[in-house]
Amino acid sequence: MEPYDVAIRDESIRLGQFLKLANLVETGGLAKEVIAEGQVQVNGEVDTRRGRQLRPGDVVTVAGGSARVARPEDIDDDYFDEATADDDFDPEKWRNVQF
Repeated sequence: MEPYDVAIRDESIRLGQFLKLANLVETGGLAKEVIAEGQVQVNGEVDTRRGRQLRPGDVVTVAGGSARVARPEDIDDDYFDEATADDDFDPEKWRNVQF
Protein backbone atom coordinates (compact mmCIF):
# COMPACT_ATOMS: atom_id res chain seq x y z
CA MET A 1 0.00 0.00 0.00
CA GLU A 2 1.36 3.40 -1.03
CA PRO A 3 1.79 5.84 1.90
CA TYR A 4 -0.35 8.95 1.93
CA ASP A 5 1.15 12.35 2.73
CA VAL A 6 0.39 14.05 6.04
CA ALA A 7 1.56 17.65 6.41
CA ILE A 8 3.20 18.90 9.57
CA ARG A 9 3.58 22.58 10.38
CA ASP A 10 6.98 22.45 12.10
CA GLU A 11 10.33 21.05 10.97
CA SER A 12 9.76 17.80 12.87
CA ILE A 13 7.16 15.86 14.86
CA ARG A 14 7.39 13.10 17.46
CA LEU A 15 6.47 9.59 16.36
CA GLY A 16 3.62 9.25 18.88
CA GLN A 17 2.10 12.55 17.78
CA PHE A 18 2.41 11.68 14.10
CA LEU A 19 0.60 8.36 14.56
CA LYS A 20 -2.42 10.28 15.88
CA LEU A 21 -2.17 13.09 13.33
CA ALA A 22 -2.04 10.59 10.45
CA ASN A 23 -4.98 8.62 11.91
CA LEU A 24 -2.87 5.49 12.08
CA VAL A 25 -4.07 5.08 15.70
CA GLU A 26 -7.08 6.51 17.50
CA THR A 27 -5.53 7.62 20.79
CA GLY A 28 -2.24 8.59 22.35
CA GLY A 29 -2.50 5.58 24.64
CA LEU A 30 -2.81 3.26 21.67
CA ALA A 31 0.14 4.99 20.00
CA LYS A 32 2.25 4.36 23.10
CA GLU A 33 1.17 0.71 23.14
CA VAL A 34 1.84 -0.13 19.48
CA ILE A 35 5.21 1.64 19.57
CA ALA A 36 6.28 -0.20 22.75
CA GLU A 37 5.19 -3.54 21.25
CA GLY A 38 7.39 -2.99 18.18
CA GLN A 39 4.46 -2.74 15.75
CA VAL A 40 5.62 0.56 14.23
CA GLN A 41 8.17 0.93 11.45
CA VAL A 42 9.90 4.14 10.43
CA ASN A 43 11.48 3.99 6.99
CA GLY A 44 11.20 0.19 7.02
CA GLU A 45 12.79 -0.37 10.45
CA VAL A 46 11.04 -1.08 13.75
CA ASP A 47 11.31 1.85 16.14
CA THR A 48 10.20 1.71 19.78
CA ARG A 49 10.96 5.35 20.64
CA ARG A 50 7.72 7.29 21.03
CA GLY A 51 9.66 10.56 21.06
CA ARG A 52 11.61 9.85 17.87
CA GLN A 53 11.77 12.99 15.76
CA LEU A 54 10.32 12.54 12.29
CA ARG A 55 11.11 14.86 9.41
CA PRO A 56 9.56 15.37 5.97
CA GLY A 57 10.12 12.29 3.82
CA ASP A 58 9.98 9.79 6.70
CA VAL A 59 7.47 6.97 6.16
CA VAL A 60 5.65 5.45 9.15
CA THR A 61 3.89 2.08 8.90
CA VAL A 62 1.62 0.39 11.44
CA ALA A 63 -1.06 -2.30 11.05
CA GLY A 64 -0.85 -2.24 7.26
CA GLY A 65 -1.29 1.52 6.96
CA SER A 66 1.47 3.88 5.89
CA ALA A 67 1.84 7.66 6.02
CA ARG A 68 4.63 9.95 4.86
CA VAL A 69 5.65 13.08 6.76
CA ALA A 70 5.30 16.08 4.44
CA ARG A 71 5.50 19.85 4.43
CA PRO A 72 2.21 21.66 3.70
CA GLU A 73 3.58 23.00 0.41
CA ASP A 74 4.43 19.45 -0.73
CA ILE A 75 0.80 18.33 -0.64
CA ASP A 76 -1.25 18.92 -3.76
CA ASP A 77 -4.66 19.15 -2.08
CA ASP A 78 -7.42 21.65 -2.51
CA TYR A 79 -7.78 23.44 0.80
CA PHE A 80 -9.32 26.67 2.00
CA ASP A 81 -6.89 29.55 1.85
CA GLU A 82 -8.22 32.61 3.64
CA ALA A 83 -5.97 34.95 1.65
CA THR A 84 -7.25 33.84 -1.76
CA ALA A 85 -10.85 32.96 -0.94
CA ASP A 86 -13.40 34.50 -3.29
CA ASP A 87 -16.35 35.10 -1.01
CA ASP A 88 -17.72 37.57 1.53
CA PHE A 89 -16.28 35.78 4.57
CA ASP A 90 -14.61 38.25 6.92
CA PRO A 91 -12.09 36.40 9.14
CA GLU A 92 -11.65 39.40 11.44
CA LYS A 93 -15.34 39.27 12.31
CA TRP A 94 -15.07 35.65 13.47
CA ARG A 95 -11.51 35.54 14.84
CA ASN A 96 -12.46 36.33 18.46
CA VAL A 97 -15.97 34.90 18.64
CA GLN A 98 -16.48 32.66 21.64
CA PHE A 99 -18.95 29.82 21.33
